[in-house]
Amino acid sequence: MKLFVLKEPKWEHRVSVTPDAAKFLSKFGSILVEKSAGERAGFSDDDYKSVGCVIVKQRDIGDADVVFGIGPIRCLDSVNGWTIIICLQEPYENRENLRLAKEKNLAMFSLELIPRSTRAQYMDVLSSQSSLAGYKAAIESAHFLRKGLPLMMTTAGTVPAAKVLVIGAGVAGLQAIATAKRLGAIVSAFDVRTSAKEQVESIGAKFVEVESVESEDGIYATEMTASYQTAQEAKLRSVIPAQDIIITTAQIPGKKAPIIIKKDMVATMKRGSVLIDLASKTGGNCELTKHGETVSEHGVLIISFDNILNLIAYDASRLFAKNVSAFFELLSKEMEKTKNLSQIEEEIIKSTLLTFDGEIVNEKFKGVCL
Repeated sequence: MKLFVLKEPKWEHRVSVTPDAAKFLSKFGSILVEKSAGERAGFSDDDYKSVGCVIVKQRDIGDADVVFGIGPIRCLDSVNGWTIIICLQEPYENRENLRLAKEKNLAMFSLELIPRSTRAQYMDVLSSQSSLAGYKAAIESAHFLRKGLPLMMTTAGTVPAAKVLVIGAGVAGLQAIATAKRLGAIVSAFDVRTSAKEQVESIGAKFVEVESVESEDGIYATEMTASYQTAQEAKLRSVIPAQDIIITTAQIPGKKAPIIIKKDMVATMKRGSVLIDLASKTGGNCELTKHGETVSEHGVLIISFDNILNLIAYDASRLFAKNVSAFFELLSKEMEKTKNLSQIEEEIIKSTLLTFDGEIVNEKFKGVCL
């Protein structure tokens, strides 16, 4: 079996398989690595060679059995039929790759569809990457804020602790909260899921609670009713003016990110305050967010990154590669039972398989228009 590791486009610094992961995966076959694939993440070609990988100068993946990548692969035309593709496919937005995979009889796995379960946590790339994104968002917000974060008593006077509000207490939000707390800030957090309150308070932050008869529980946030949104907005309007930093992380799978902070709400924020929007790729949680840009409005910096994980590409790649290795190990065990991947009933494999044998086999996407 030939396993191929792609070099990502210039806007992606991570690599899907690190040298350590390649050493683990070598038990399943030979590992071919595109030249300089790991360079931007801090892994040299020599690092890969030292664990037995073969470095290839050109993207020749025509005879590969398995292709690993970070984001949607943009060279599917050169892949032979029946090849297994494993990466983040962005299936809700990237319908063209679904069409190509169907036409070319590819077995396409979408890593963002891995269930959020205890058993799947070792393969959960969304959680590992979101955790690092939340951490880095807190670090970057401290960098851009023109104040200190912790309370400091000096002979020249007292520096008060900065106030940080995190909107969305999922994996990224919780890590942002924990990091801001470690840096000494006074942290509060908001989430539509009432179940998040205990998690927020357990790491020392205050939970901003909306008084409403509605509640939302579960792993992912969903769209709330108009009455709840009105109550939510009123609550946040009362909290936002006191904050020095706001980090937003609220997203709904397969949909545009909800607008939580409107233009006029930004006008009430402190001059010199910082807002980092981690939901910018799907539209952003702030009405003034521009993906990949820094906007200055009313003295407030509204920051979004093309890819914040590029700022921590080494560790992001390490965690991604471990997730991918665990996933492929499970897939390999299932393939020993049957080569017909669409017949595999194992929950993790079944949930992530998008296309096989010229058909869209995933129930979530069978009815999409191509």
